[in-house]
Amino acid sequence: MSNQAVVSTKSGKLEGNDKKGLYVFKGIPYAAPPVGNLRWMPPRPEKKWSGVRPAKEYGAISPQPMMPGGTAIGTPSFDGQTQSEDCLSLNIWTPGLDDARRPVFFWIHGGAFYIGSGTESFLEEGLLARRGDIVVVSINYRLGAYGFLNLNEITGGRIPSTGNEGILDQIAALDWIQDNIAAFGGDPNNVTISGFSAGGMSVGTLLAMPAAKGKFHKALNRSGAANINGPLDSSVKVAEKFLKILNIQGKDIDALRALTTRQLLDGQQRLIDQLRAEDGRATPFQPVVDGTVLPEMPMTAIKKGSAKNIPIMAGTSLDELKMMSVMDPAARNMDETAMTKKINTLVPAEITPGLVKAYREALKQRGGAITPAEIFGSINTDWMFRIPTIRLLEMQRDNGMPAYNYLFTYKCPAMGGVLGAMHGLDNPFLFGALVPEFTGKDAELEELSVKMQDSAIAFIKTGDPSCKSAGKWPVYGKNRMTMLWDRKPRVAAAPYETERAAWDNYEYAYSKPV
Repeated sequence: MSNQAVVSTKSGKLEGNDKKGLYVFKGIPYAAPPVGNLRWMPPRPEKKWSGVRPAKEYGAISPQPMMPGGTAIGTPSFDGQTQSEDCLSLNIWTPGLDDARRPVFFWIHGGAFYIGSGTESFLEEGLLARRGDIVVVSINYRLGAYGFLNLNEITGGRIPSTGNEGILDQIAALDWIQDNIAAFGGDPNNVTISGFSAGGMSVGTLLAMPAAKGKFHKALNRSGAANINGPLDSSVKVAEKFLKILNIQGKDIDALRALTTRQLLDGQQRLIDQLRAEDGRATPFQPVVDGTVLPEMPMTAIKKGSAKNIPIMAGTSLDELKMMSVMDPAARNMDETAMTKKINTLVPAEITPGLVKAYREALKQRGGAITPAEIFGSINTDWMFRIPTIRLLEMQRDNGMPAYNYLFTYKCPAMGGVLGAMHGLDNPFLFGALVPEFTGKDAELEELSVKMQDSAIAFIKTGDPSCKSAGKWPVYGKNRMTMLWDRKPRVAAAPYETERAAWDNYEYAYSKPV
């Protein structure tokens, strides 16, 4: 039977659970509920409470659509969880409520900035915290139109949201950690921010934000770099389309604040459908380079040294977007003409032939399929994920900071292996929560999971992922040293170099959302 555990924070006392030596606190408010007139406003401090507040159940998740037909294989399901605009809470797994000053691992969930939650199933047992003797924190933050809708221009400043409120929520949670994590056995001076997909992209954004400076000390990007953000004019156009769908004038801020959750989510879905039809994109919201909260493109700021004191460990999976083509008949059956047209929406048309030639040859050399769908999927994955991650590592390397790269190449066994080393397959390995039908599970895979955990723990503690189980992990450096995570993990110099080199003459400050 779980024992009680009470901790005093600056806002009041919290009661969590002691689960076999691991203390777990859930649904801790780190900011005031962003409701009523606080909708779309930057997060405000949580009010103090008297007595002991229970922290045994997850808090409400940010309002979001339920995925039609259920979730894709391996994707955490949040169906059935309470949704509310009052969603700014965090969860803690800690081995001790003492003064041991353990390193803190701050986890930001993914979900294209409009779905997801810090209640992902692989977090539940707190295995990484237990194994590493570290404090793990996961957070909820505002999503979609609640956290990433720029209304400042369209309302003439009467609702001054920049479209970065979801990222400001993350910074508010980091502030909470600075103020309170010592009471949970954590060290506020040794905080590693990490996240997957939109969470990794959030990490890349935080590396460039002045308001986040000094509130974390290392960064671990997973399948997300610093390239998913948009210019101000694009965010204004999205806001205009959104308000037109809602049939509201920008000056009518009372009508905006009176919108119900259902109205906002329905309007958001219509916006997604419209943007998909007009621009081929399905993610209408992302951080905004507004010139103030986010002064410039994160890739530009990082190159200039905005994160010059932050060691970085970052990587991607080999087949991040393969599931999209497997599930989409149009993508699966595309011909050369359709492939070229799709690639031209991503990059200047003049570089498309060189990319196609390089990827065709690389796939042929590896004995893989060389269909238009495979070529496009590989190019799209690298354009969105791998190349921006490498650019981030290069920038940190050139700024004199330790930078470590990995590439997850183990293939999902589900559906006969057609999904490859897919987006998100590596998360259960990192958190020691293998799911046989998704990840597979045997002694060799358990060992892979242990090595991934141990290297992450070593980085979280010291800024160097080298460890006893996985061995020496050299910095990325000029030789592009990369840890390949597979059944037989190994360090390789410049793996998949044909594909990487094909992008040498391509510069981009951000990626157009897809």
